Formats: sequence, C-alpha cells, structure tokens
Amino acid sequence: MEVSAEVIAGIDQSETLKQALAERDSLVQLCLYALDRARSPGVVERIEEGLAGIGVAAIRPDGDLFDPARHEAGGTVPTQDLTMDGVVAETEVVGFADRGRLLRAPIVTVYKARQP
Repeated sequence: MEVSAEVIAGIDQSETLKQALAERDSLVQLCLYALDRARSPGVVERIEEGLAGIGVAAIRPDGDLFDPARHEAGGTVPTQDLTMDGVVAETEVVGFADRGRLLRAPIVTVYKARQP
C-alpha cells in the first residue's frame, strides 16, 4: 500500500501542531512560575498582559459566591452581614484559565457570617 505525499504532509503537520501545543503549555506554566516569584508589580502586570494576549486569563473572583469547584478556600473572615456569607472577600493567589480551561484555581478568603 502506497501512502500519498498529501497524507504524509498531513501527518507531519498534525505532529508539529501537537508539539507546538505542548510547548505552548510548557511556556504558560513557566510564565505562571515566574509570575508567582516576581517582586515587581510592573513585572506581574506585564506577564499577566502577555498571558491574556494568548488567551490565558487571570481569575480574581472578589465579590463572587464561593464555589469549591472553581475556587480554593485559603481562609475566612467574619462578617455581621448575612448576605455576604459565602462571598469571596479577596483573592489571595490569582488563578488562571486558558480559554476557559482551569489551569490554577484562585486561592481566596471567604466571608463567614457570625452566628448571633
């Protein structure tokens, strides 16, 4: 059985695409590693902008209802306001999603209503 040049070219392109996507994933992970260790707010901002430019969005769910499927609880803060119970008070560690695929859940502090 003879394989056409078009089929071989298609296989080569498919393998090249797989390799490029794997390399992209590695570079995104390297950027997240660098971002976590950056001391300069300007460097953090620049890395986040660069990631956003390729579809990797920062997740800061401040004010959203806590969702254990999408957020990691780092702690709680007491509140007297019962309507704030279970709401994200602040983001401790920024999360990231790559075109909707969660790469890292944000670590958040959640309001917890005090019992009267």
